[in-house]
Amino acid sequence: MKLMMKAALGAAVVLASWTGLAAAQTKINIGCTATTDCASAAVALEDGIFKKNGLDATMTLIGLNSNIPAALLSDSVQIGGPTPSVFLQAVDGGLDLVAVAGASSTSKTTFDTAGVVASPASGIKEPKDFVGKKVGAPGIGAFLQVLFSKWLIDNGVDPKQVNFVEVTFPTMNDTLKSGAVDAVVTAEPMMSRIIASGTGTVAGYYLEKLPERRPAILYASTRAWADANPDTVKAFRASIEEAAKIVNDNPEKGRQAIANFTKIPMDVLSKMKLSVSDPKIEQEQLDWWVATMNEQNMLQGKPDTAALIQK
Repeated sequence: MKLMMKAALGAAVVLASWTGLAAAQTKINIGCTATTDCASAAVALEDGIFKKNGLDATMTLIGLNSNIPAALLSDSVQIGGPTPSVFLQAVDGGLDLVAVAGASSTSKTTFDTAGVVASPASGIKEPKDFVGKKVGAPGIGAFLQVLFSKWLIDNGVDPKQVNFVEVTFPTMNDTLKSGAVDAVVTAEPMMSRIIASGTGTVAGYYLEKLPERRPAILYASTRAWADANPDTVKAFRASIEEAAKIVNDNPEKGRQAIANFTKIPMDVLSKMKLSVSDPKIEQEQLDWWVATMNEQNMLQGKPDTAALIQK
């Protein structure tokens, strides 16, 4: 009897340790910046979709998109929402990251959700006026700054003639108002707040002529974490796919989730469009980004884009 009890106790201890391990593996922290691009994750959290799929998820607000790869590497977040350019530069620099799902992508219906906003004192009216000016961006090498630079190139302006500095989304209005920068490369919901306050006006919509379905934000992790947690990745993808449909079909619910995550007031969010939630990430999309970045000499190597998408 004692042997049976010992065996049963031992089995219970092993089972408890396995259960604890399984529970630990379901916990994920998702890092995103203060834009609408991670609306699918915010809705999945708020509506209990993550929980339904067995994930104990939290979200962390990250000031600069360029800080996300380091957060992934340190394991302070397990999944982050970097822009494709930040993701590809991190990989090019030796970090072993993979894309696990799509977050948002470009669309002709939402090109005006991002723009470059200039202060009245700057005198900026058109692309050539940016030469010699100081422009704040939420991450050097991130989506907005890279595509703004592409817009400058397409309009005959060398982006090297522009002085870029990093400015976080929450501080953009005050930084522009103080005169520390002449313009900011920004996106919703921050863009509407800056315009509504009278601090600046839109000097260009640099997403207007982009192809459809170019990723703005993708969800990424380290390859080691994704390989070690295939079930968690699968559950995350299922959650994001379900939540993306909600965001696209019911923008108001997406706005509320973003408001709760970013603490941006609903009266600001209610006046703006949400980014299109796009849960798929494909090689062709990353190839386009590689070509765009090569135009600006941002990559040293040739990324194997097929290997950068977790299967």
